[in-house]
Amino acid sequence: METASPSNRKALSRAVGAMDAESLLLSLELASGSGQGLSPDRRASLLTSLQLVKRDYRYDRVLFWGRILGIVADYYIAQGLNADHLAPRKTLYSLNCMEWSLLPPATEEMALQTAVVKGRFMGDPSHEYEHAEMQKIREGDKVFEEEVVVQVKEEIRLVTVIDQIDKEVAITPRGALYKTPLGPVHVNRTFEGLSLSEAKQLSSYFHFREPIELKNKTLLEKADLDPSLDFLDSLEHDIPKGSWSIQMEKGNALVVLRSLLWPGLTFYHTPHTKNCGYIYVGTGEKNIDLPFML
Repeated sequence: METASPSNRKALSRAVGAMDAESLLLSLELASGSGQGLSPDRRASLLTSLQLVKRDYRYDRVLFWGRILGIVADYYIAQGLNADHLAPRKTLYSLNCMEWSLLPPATEEMALQTAVVKGRFMGDPSHEYEHAEMQKIREGDKVFEEEVVVQVKEEIRLVTVIDQIDKEVAITPRGALYKTPLGPVHVNRTFEGLSLSEAKQLSSYFHFREPIELKNKTLLEKADLDPSLDFLDSLEHDIPKGSWSIQMEKGNALVVLRSLLWPGLTFYHTPHTKNCGYIYVGTGEKNIDLPFML
């Protein structure tokens, strides 16, 4: 095996430094607190293989999104981001933390197909769920309904669930991203973290997706907002109210938000630092009974 020259070693260390390794390890530490940690071998494989994903796909950043627990195997999920951080993310999955497959973008048709699928993931992308539905059949001038067995691949369900979780509970703290006057969204290099008092408030956290509620606000309601920082929807208006648990841990050195709507989604931030991120480790099942539990 060839050894790297000093200049190559420097380049390699810079590349590894760009991987957000500290954030990844903190994410995994938080996940292990819920009994879903990774073995040292898996962690090492992740750190190495995600560097290769970043290089091969030419992403600006690669984030370890999390893990969807299956019956026979688990899906490890990563996402690639380009210069505009609010542009659609590329999502990849792996069954062994080493080989990664790119998933297709989510569509409304996929969401309709998988809406009827319930229960745990199998952990086999080629597995097919079957369900019966009534479809209208036309024969000449006659139209009648017939029961048809429809098959849905688990890979399509995986795409849909990841997209739902991203849209409903992916988080970023206020100030971590900024919107340029021309539109693209970038990492805010001047962000030094939330203060301790800000970190305890849901209004300090935004949904990491295109805004929905903000677009419905009047110009008067937007008057006090900074368009370069307040361009996303705040968590404080989420429905149902009480769908987030916010706690200070490690002697107020770490704030942790957990979603009760999608159990398994954990966001963390160290106040007064840039250190923040989220990880999902769960079965990929939404808690649809939450409104009745609060």
